[in-house]
Amino acid sequence: MENQTLLYMCSSCNYQVSVTAGTIFQDTRKPLRNWFTAIWWVTTQKYGASAEGLQQVLGLKSYETAWAWLHKIRSAMIMPNRSKLSGTVEIDECYIGGEYVGKAGRGSENKTLVAVAVELNGKKLGRIRLTVIKDASAESFTPFITENIEKGSNLITDGWSGFSGIETEGYERTIYKQSVATTDDEKLPHVHLVISLLKRWLLGTHQGAVEPKYLQSYLDEYVFRFNRRTSSKRGLLFYRLLDNAMVVSPSTLNDIKAGRLLE
Repeated sequence: MENQTLLYMCSSCNYQVSVTAGTIFQDTRKPLRNWFTAIWWVTTQKYGASAEGLQQVLGLKSYETAWAWLHKIRSAMIMPNRSKLSGTVEIDECYIGGEYVGKAGRGSENKTLVAVAVELNGKKLGRIRLTVIKDASAESFTPFITENIEKGSNLITDGWSGFSGIETEGYERTIYKQSVATTDDEKLPHVHLVISLLKRWLLGTHQGAVEPKYLQSYLDEYVFRFNRRTSSKRGLLFYRLLDNAMVVSPSTLNDIKAGRLLE
């Protein structure tokens, strides 16, 4: 397929614009068939996609091109105006990356803090949300909660002060106390299972080599895969990702390198 540029033209002023403008395909020099192949390959990889793997599949000369394409595709994994979690939701946080240095727990150094929310369907795991946050304060947790969880939901948390006052935002809150459970995993078993699976995925698929400024992109991929883990129809995932690719904002290589996909 030749990489022909299809244009829309205004019948009044004759202004022309590419049909790929405003999509992740904007300004691409490669045939759209290559992009569709890349998106199909990404959605059919059970354990995640690597830049090296995509480079081999497409026969790209540049590893950097495959790496940039993957980041652009990941940017389309978060559906605009997606529905929020609801019902009963466990919330906690974890640290990702870096070798252990300094104190453990909240406030650990040289690591990136990630807020984690897990929707419960009875005793089963429902959908999840993962977001990089600045710290474990209420100023960080409250926006994460209001942006990702429906008001009226019952939030299950530990007694950390960062969750204090969330009831005033329209939520119920259940606090697991130390007398009920002795470990974090016992207090919040579902959220800590997700944290364990996330860390295993990052280590297994990406060898744990994820820079902090790119971490949110990888979290978005994990959320996309986890929330569709029971889907048996890869074709539907392909079409969903392709739909999203047409409405998310385009980004340049410089944007990606600077971590501006996080903004």
